[in-house]
Amino acid sequence: MIADAHVHFFSPAFFRSLAEQKNVPEVGSLLGWDIPESAESLADRWVQEMDRRGLAQAMLIASVPNDAASVNVAVARHPSRFGAVCMVNPLLPNAAENVPAGVFLFPAMHRYSLHDDRARAVIAAAKLVYVHCGVLSVGFRKKLGLPSHFDMRFSNPIDLHAIALDFPHVRFVIPHFGAGYFREALMVADLCPNVYLDTSSSNSWLRYQPGNMTMARVFRRALEVLGPNRILFGSDSSWFPRGWVGEVLESQTKALTEAGASPEMRQAVLGGNLSALIQSVFAK
Repeated sequence: MIADAHVHFFSPAFFRSLAEQKNVPEVGSLLGWDIPESAESLADRWVQEMDRRGLAQAMLIASVPNDAASVNVAVARHPSRFGAVCMVNPLLPNAAENVPAGVFLFPAMHRYSLHDDRARAVIAAAKLVYVHCGVLSVGFRKKLGLPSHFDMRFSNPIDLHAIALDFPHVRFVIPHFGAGYFREALMVADLCPNVYLDTSSSNSWLRYQPGNMTMARVFRRALEVLGPNRILFGSDSSWFPRGWVGEVLESQTKALTEAGASPEMRQAVLGGNLSALIQSVFAK
């Protein structure tokens, strides 16, 4: 069973937000991407894609603030296939009201500390919190010529340490193995049993690592520190017509094998862990 912990749900609201920022009628033609007619049709398209590619479940990501309604529609429509996390900017008014069970925080993007009382209020109300750490580069913003005033002062996984200890009821996920802060992500996950790592994207951050670091060595070290039950496979898939990026599964399965992971470990990382997480967080 394959389950993907990192799939962006580029809803109509997402495309409207980009068009407003770009001050154009629409951005689909500029990006070469399909704009979905509705959240319902996008949810159905993802299920069709998942069926075609042999994907059992996925964690959907609402990729603009205040777009929880879009992924909620998808989860309600296909509850056995999806969980969801929603981008939240704690600095926006009333951000801590009606917080969804799953939250995605981007401290460097929105320029705040996780220790800000507004961020803590959002975290306290959630059950599952993704926290983007490390290098943050948003390709579609570059393609559209939109500014990205990110601040890496707020991107170190170490900032999550005290937060994870203060909120033991919350599960935290650090995507992309920490996106350049691999050592720091391992330290936090080692100290905090409620912290997970996801494996998503091309992991181009490897070029910042000293020595001959490979994905196989990354997996081997993560398995040594965390064990096999807190590592979540992710593809970072997002837009259509590209659909699901199966090449990530192929390369990471190969890396897991090279790392010496047993079949049971591979099954946990590639699907079992996320399935259990979705069940524990979203099951009614």
